[in-house]
Amino acid sequence: MTTPILPQRIAFLGDYLPRLCGIATFTHDLSEAIAAAAPATDCFVGAVNDRPERYDYPPRVRFEMQEKDLDSYRRAADFLNFSNADVLCVQHEFGIYGGQAGSHLLALLKEVRMPVVTTLHTVLREPNAAQRKVMEELVRRSDRVVVMAHKGAEILRETYQVPDSKVDIIAHGIPDMPFVDSSCYKAQFGVEGRKVLLTFGLLGPGKGIEHVIEALPEIVRQHPNVVYLILGATHPHLIAHEGERYRLSLERLAEDRGVKEHVIFYNRFVSLDDLKEFIGATDIYLTPYLNEAQVTSGTLAYVFGAGKAVVSTPYWHAQELLADERGVLVPFRNPAAISSAVCGLLDDPARMEKIRHDAHAMGREMIWPAVAHRYLESFQHARADRKAIPRTAFAGWTLENRPYELPPLRLDHVIRMSDGTGIFQHAIFNVPNFHEGYCTDDNARAFILCSMLDELGGQPPAENLGRLATSYLAFLAAALDYKTGRFRNFMSHGRQWLEAAGSEDSHARALWAAGIGAGRSRNDGHSRLSAQLFERGLAAVTDFTSPRAWSFTLLGIHEFLRRFPSNTAISAMRVTLTGRLVALWNACSTEHWPWFEDSVTYENARFCQALIFSGQWLPDPAALEIGLKSLRWLVSIQKTQSGCFRPIGSNGFYQRDGARADFDQQPLEAQAMVAACNEAFRATQDSSWTREARRAFEWFLGRNDLGLPLYDFTTGGCGDGLHHDRVNENQGAESTLAFHLALAEMNCAEHLTTPPPHNS
Repeated sequence: MTTPILPQRIAFLGDYLPRLCGIATFTHDLSEAIAAAAPATDCFVGAVNDRPERYDYPPRVRFEMQEKDLDSYRRAADFLNFSNADVLCVQHEFGIYGGQAGSHLLALLKEVRMPVVTTLHTVLREPNAAQRKVMEELVRRSDRVVVMAHKGAEILRETYQVPDSKVDIIAHGIPDMPFVDSSCYKAQFGVEGRKVLLTFGLLGPGKGIEHVIEALPEIVRQHPNVVYLILGATHPHLIAHEGERYRLSLERLAEDRGVKEHVIFYNRFVSLDDLKEFIGATDIYLTPYLNEAQVTSGTLAYVFGAGKAVVSTPYWHAQELLADERGVLVPFRNPAAISSAVCGLLDDPARMEKIRHDAHAMGREMIWPAVAHRYLESFQHARADRKAIPRTAFAGWTLENRPYELPPLRLDHVIRMSDGTGIFQHAIFNVPNFHEGYCTDDNARAFILCSMLDELGGQPPAENLGRLATSYLAFLAAALDYKTGRFRNFMSHGRQWLEAAGSEDSHARALWAAGIGAGRSRNDGHSRLSAQLFERGLAAVTDFTSPRAWSFTLLGIHEFLRRFPSNTAISAMRVTLTGRLVALWNACSTEHWPWFEDSVTYENARFCQALIFSGQWLPDPAALEIGLKSLRWLVSIQKTQSGCFRPIGSNGFYQRDGARADFDQQPLEAQAMVAACNEAFRATQDSSWTREARRAFEWFLGRNDLGLPLYDFTTGGCGDGLHHDRVNENQGAESTLAFHLALAEMNCAEHLTTPPPHNS
């Protein structure tokens, strides 16, 4: 029997100390344990940063990625390929990577050439659509996946159809702590002679600590010497959004319940050595978490393996670890059950001692040296299972696989065109034209762009993006006449509205933007205001006759229902508007004219996109097929013999049985085609749609009738159209936003549309 050859170089990817989070601690401990278990192996780390100023990392960290910068993931893949890593070990948690549901990680995984072993710290039984897509792609691009409990493997099998043969169950690693009496550690904390209850970890509302405090009066009545130690800093992301509100609420609750002398808050992220001493002083550990769907808890593993009695709510990891009376499970949100369980253990020292011994014995299988050995076996398995020899770094970089690099984001001209009121409509060359003022159409598009960029991350800095988004949303709020429920459109430079109500199309674009703000914004104020605008403005659409307004509204409804899926009135409106578009198609389309109207005019692909969305989400297979069929025809009539995108021109458009206008070509058409084709790919997984999306996007960059780029790389602006002999050099808001929205669409889709690696 030959001895397996260990990997020469192992790369780890995830958060890393000194960043304060559980994943950072895990990545550190795992990489150190494997480095100790395989001293001849070069172990190095790629760290994910959540702030621009980075961290003071130790030498083991050899490359870094900015959480929200998509390009940094591609650069990291290049680094891994050139460093000839034999295995990549990824720590996955949805919240630590950029993009929708952490989708930026996929941009790296599609490029790396070595076997990938991914540790899933969260496995969702009921993912939303974005989480499901990311998880399925993540599993597909991983050679092995590791979960820390049997429940995780069960969910992978039942929810994501992952075969058991691809899954390794490896316990959460823990430090090797001796079985000792808690009295040995209490004096140094000044709690000698007292019974110590402990909860530790980053603080946040999901921890359920308030229910333990509610239980304390009864516990203290029966055992007056009890003290409850709450150890850990508030989660940094929670601090950024709401400060210490949760901790302060706990402190007030302890005072209100008369137990403030029995509660100790230690607001620190402690080192491992200090943590061992806190655990050593503990008599009973409490995890009163509120959510069953937690498949891994590092804090539970640490304390359990140290041989401590545990009282826990029955989240999945606790159910598994504390089975067979290795701990005590209590119902969620039940202070009476917590006090009964704690007092029951304190009243029965013999029972508590048996629980401790059983936990410590089982914990020997979880210490880091044992876990490192299991991971090395998984790495070996991944390398043996690789069906094809890993490609070298450049072998897959043909134009077929990497047609071009997307331009970097440059919002200079968007910022130049914006002031405290909103974004100006027009420009003279690259200079804002104050005389033409503002319009709701463009401020809606600008707000949509900010929402998409906030999900994608990267540049500009979050504070700049937030300021721009606030201005554009404030414009939309001012545009709505609350008495009539209609959005106005045109505003002068002097901030005077020039009409009582805008067009149906402009009203619907405002609803689209409000729907995106309601459904996607991570700013609570933006989300709530957007929802209010959406609900106030939606009723007017009932009387609209513009099919494009119906389509824009459907796009907004889709976004709104992402966050509020149970809103029956808005769901009913989706059914109504979808039915109107389908009826329009049935009344107008023929075999040779598969379209909704007797003319093909402007922003045409939005019809198709709206029906593709509705067809998927209602679901309505007939609507989906109409959306795809009409889009195929639109693609066919907007393509030249040389293979470039040629949108219907605005100088006459295209009438049934008439000649089509080839010019002037508008950026809005290319952007709509990019969005619709990318959505068609998501609905069908047919890669031909990604090629059409790229074709339409390349129109901006010079793959067009004149071979001239409309996008200006020096200013970040986009020309207002393509004439028969030249580019319109004025860089207005509509055109510039069309380019940047198309670029955002391409970046959103890019990591989900590349062909899978050869071994998949």
